[in-house]
Amino acid sequence: MQFQQLTYFVAVAETRHFTRAAERVHVSQPSLSQQIKALENELGAELFSRARGNIALTDAGEALLPLARRILADADTARIEVQELAQLRRGRVRLGATPSLCTGLLPDVLRAFHDRHPGIQLLIEEGGSHDLVRELARGALDLALIVLPLPAGSPALTTIELLQEDLVVVSSAAEAPPGSGSSVRVADLRDAPLVMFRHGYDLRELTVAACRAEGFEPAFTVEGGEMDAVLGFVRAGLGVAVVPSMVAARAGDLRVTPLARPGLRRTIALAHRSDVDPPRAARELQRVLLSIGTGQRGPG
Repeated sequence: MQFQQLTYFVAVAETRHFTRAAERVHVSQPSLSQQIKALENELGAELFSRARGNIALTDAGEALLPLARRILADADTARIEVQELAQLRRGRVRLGATPSLCTGLLPDVLRAFHDRHPGIQLLIEEGGSHDLVRELARGALDLALIVLPLPAGSPALTTIELLQEDLVVVSSAAEAPPGSGSSVRVADLRDAPLVMFRHGYDLRELTVAACRAEGFEPAFTVEGGEMDAVLGFVRAGLGVAVVPSMVAARAGDLRVTPLARPGLRRTIALAHRSDVDPPRAARELQRVLLSIGTGQRGPG
């Protein structure tokens, strides 16, 4: 008894037609009939009655059908499991992340993942949350690290909160931060020269919204940069910037000042499409992200 014969048998049983069954399994009708006959000879019983051109299951065929379906399903499950294990040796993961997370969170995460699965190719796409949500929706990404809440009108995504991160003010080592004391109020940014990210950055929208809530429009000395450029402009003394604490911790030579209570925080989530399960390699990266995110989760 062969898997191929069982596949042909189930196809005939479900279509009740030898020609249509042959089309379904992509073989010629004579080849299918020959294999069904060989299966009947092997089992010592006819599986179909062919009276007057009508195809019906015999009692032996009725007994075999659920067993054949179960055998084929088990074989398919075994194939999928083996393929998924193989994916962890030579698969790929397409991960989207905001630029600040590529700078702050991802280096440690990707290093941990690569140490465990060196054969997995990691494809990283940087972008704002709006862009990453669109890329997820069209199937161009397996996972994305985005800032909550989701943009209005977003497609159906499954999101898992990863961590909450404080925002801080960075200035050059030679420059005093705005205001006075050991922390900076959002109101202190009114007269401060700000280095601002380009449009589409979640950090830009969050900072501008906080300033407007205090009744003023922030003044930009330089705007339009990516994360590395913004940090470089701050180093050069062109102004201060509001950045995530994980990015500030890696900045090294910049002065870092916390924002006064209640401060500014952002919620980072891991997202994937709700209608499609991520591939095995992506699920493994998700597990690593969740374990590291739990370790870095702030209070509240």
